[in-house]
Amino acid sequence: MGFTESSHRSSATYQLSIQDVFNGLSQQEKLYAHHLSQAAWNGARIILRQTSPEGNGIFDFILELHKACEGQWNQFIERFGLSAEELNYFLDYAGMFLSKMNNFCGEGDQKIVPNISANALRKMASISEAAVATLEEVIEPMLSISPTTLALTDSTYYPGDAKITLEEIAAVARVMEDTGLEPENTRLRKSVHGSRTVYDILQASAQTNSELNEHLKGSAVPIDVLHGSADHASNATIRLVRGDHSAEMTKVCEHLLKAIRFSANETQARFIMEYLESFTTGSLAAYRRSMKSWVQDYYPRVESILGFIEPYRDPYGVRCEWRGVISIADPQETAKLATLVDDSTTFIRTLPWAVAGVNDGKGPFEKIEFKAPDFTIVHALAFVCSNVWEASNVPNYNDIRETFGFKNIVYINRMSANADPSRPFHWVHPSEAQRFRELYHITRFIVTSIHELLGHGTGKLLAETSPGVFNFDSKDVPINSLTGKPVQSWYKPGQTWTSVFQKLAGTVEECRAMLISYYLGEAKDMLFTYGYDDNTSITADDLIYNMYLYIGVGGLRALQAFNVKEQTWGSPHANADYAILKHLLRDAAGLFSIECDPHAGTLYVRVDRSKIASQGKASIGRMLHQIHIWRCTADVTACKALYEPLSTVQGEEESWRQIVSSKPDPAWKFVQANTFLKDNGQVEIKVYEESDIGIIQSFADRGL
Repeated sequence: MGFTESSHRSSATYQLSIQDVFNGLSQQEKLYAHHLSQAAWNGARIILRQTSPEGNGIFDFILELHKACEGQWNQFIERFGLSAEELNYFLDYAGMFLSKMNNFCGEGDQKIVPNISANALRKMASISEAAVATLEEVIEPMLSISPTTLALTDSTYYPGDAKITLEEIAAVARVMEDTGLEPENTRLRKSVHGSRTVYDILQASAQTNSELNEHLKGSAVPIDVLHGSADHASNATIRLVRGDHSAEMTKVCEHLLKAIRFSANETQARFIMEYLESFTTGSLAAYRRSMKSWVQDYYPRVESILGFIEPYRDPYGVRCEWRGVISIADPQETAKLATLVDDSTTFIRTLPWAVAGVNDGKGPFEKIEFKAPDFTIVHALAFVCSNVWEASNVPNYNDIRETFGFKNIVYINRMSANADPSRPFHWVHPSEAQRFRELYHITRFIVTSIHELLGHGTGKLLAETSPGVFNFDSKDVPINSLTGKPVQSWYKPGQTWTSVFQKLAGTVEECRAMLISYYLGEAKDMLFTYGYDDNTSITADDLIYNMYLYIGVGGLRALQAFNVKEQTWGSPHANADYAILKHLLRDAAGLFSIECDPHAGTLYVRVDRSKIASQGKASIGRMLHQIHIWRCTADVTACKALYEPLSTVQGEEESWRQIVSSKPDPAWKFVQANTFLKDNGQVEIKVYEESDIGIIQSFADRGL
């Protein structure tokens, strides 16, 4: 596979182990899980369509080859003259494509290009007429190394031949905000008809309706932005077109209807009905209701997350990718984190913006009541997303989180891959690599669970929720703990975190959550909740030092997600990792240092253990305090002034990037099980081998 600066990137395949956990479900729970999984997987082609124009065609080509050779891939060597190496390269590509659900890696959004020639692909396609026809439609973009990452000019969130600008997107966004139309489940298509420009807002729904939305007719679009001249005011039209992804949404709804019959309680039945209303009509008001019901389904045996969830891949930062994740709870593992949940408020009182005597010691920039969330450790059964995440913190609507709560979910069968003893860590000095590897999965679990619970779970966005109505005392506004003066800004009616901070929103929020996990992860009382202190075999000090190495390694590793040509980050998480390291290098007075030898191609991060106590937490706290307050007060200008310089890669940092790009981490692939409803009404689970062929077979069996 080809990436930005490497001709081939090794990969490893892992099993999302689930069989034993699934077999422990009751028959009703198995049926519920099965139909929800079918709903999740039937949204898979939405991800393909959202990622690249060729995505669905490449998917069809891979599965047509599988069908034509009946899963006997050696036929391409024996009958069609392919070499064993060529076949292996193709299978590696196919496994990665299907595992990521597109031809761009979810973390970094770097394009995946098969390390195989057009001639070899055409040899393979000759096995069937359908394969030949499908290949010719996609072979050029499939083999092209351009675009190397997802950018606005190539984004299928903005389909169509007429190129659109960020200014135009912003102008349409203002109209959508004025009319109460939220963007998460939409795409935006621009077309030009003579002197007339049309902006079609494509809304995901099973129902189709291409008529003009009456609320959008004649809306006051700032035409000078759209056309450069007010003379064309009558020539710009914005239309709401329902029915984007209609075929997939229809199938999703069919299986949700079946799942309702096996729900465990009225709350589950209610949020699935609200899912159905949203996915049928496109209504995000219905989806918001579903999230309010969903967070009140406490500790379900079978957990589900369906919908348009994260805006990471939208160049504008507001439109969301489809996600369908069905999982099974592990009560014994979940119980181990009960202390962390119970002590949440105590830890919040130690954060930099906390004020004694104000809001129970939490300060004015936290919710009045921190509702301890449903924190569950689960095993993923179906993970339909461009990246198999280790954890989730949802819903993403701050008003729902503040008034109804949220859930933290850790996918333990995904987290287990972190303990792979063969995983390389290039950026740790060889003298420290073994110990770092031994502690890595422990460190990762600790910072991830804090990140989800208290990182994403904290904070109050000060807002005028409707004209004249505030979620704070507008006559005695809170004191900005950065300036010592009353706050000067807040969110206005109709504004949201993402609409104000736009593309910066995702990475700043991930940065804030990471910083909270590092700030609290250094506290020995926090580590004690995980079972580590000064007397355990792995001491608290061991883990604190390893956490700082982890920060440094993550910051350097992140550079593989930086697009030097576009000067953009392909991943909000990677951007955040790098910004944190760069801040600490500048601010923490010698705590971190980088050893780089461009000629030898070596790059190591070093941590001065003697400076952790004096420099580490204080420096992390300074950055955390700033972006938290700016986020809470809608101060995007101040946030940009800090964050954008920390996101640049220049000078000696470019040498670091080149070395990191020359040694990319192995790309991870995951093979997932399938469930099948048998004629006798029983649900059976099928597990596949950990290989590219196993991944392909699993998708063939899904019948997508």
